[in-house]
Amino acid sequence: MTPAPRGFEEVAHVADAAIRAYGDNWPDLLANAALGMFSLMADWENSTTSVEREVSLRSIDRETLLVDWLNELLYLHEMDGIVYIDFEIREASVTSLRAVIRGTEQWLPRTTIKAVTFNDLRVAETPQGYTATIVFDT
Repeated sequence: MTPAPRGFEEVAHVADAAIRAYGDNWPDLLANAALGMFSLMADWENSTTSVEREVSLRSIDRETLLVDWLNELLYLHEMDGIVYIDFEIREASVTSLRAVIRGTEQWLPRTTIKAVTFNDLRVAETPQGYTATIVFDT
């Protein structure tokens, strides 16, 4: 499978929204999954980043880390009204990450995401890198 040009693609899901994210490595996958989630949620064309913050997380395994990462970003979005569009993963293992995220206050709403779920969650390491299918509760 060839990765989507932006590192993710929207995939059909019966009841909710879903993406398939790609990455040459684990940090790329984390960044592309976050970008994919916010692409479902908002349109920020021609916006520039105006907010920066650090995020650190620890989880029990890579699937939980991926869900925790996206839910943390969703929480920050809901608290601050910021759409995060740039993700610099500074350190990442299968159980922890440290990142700098940058976002914009200039965006238009698309889809309301209530939560990132474990439903149909699949993370795979392939010879080409990583892929993950993620379902969002809308």
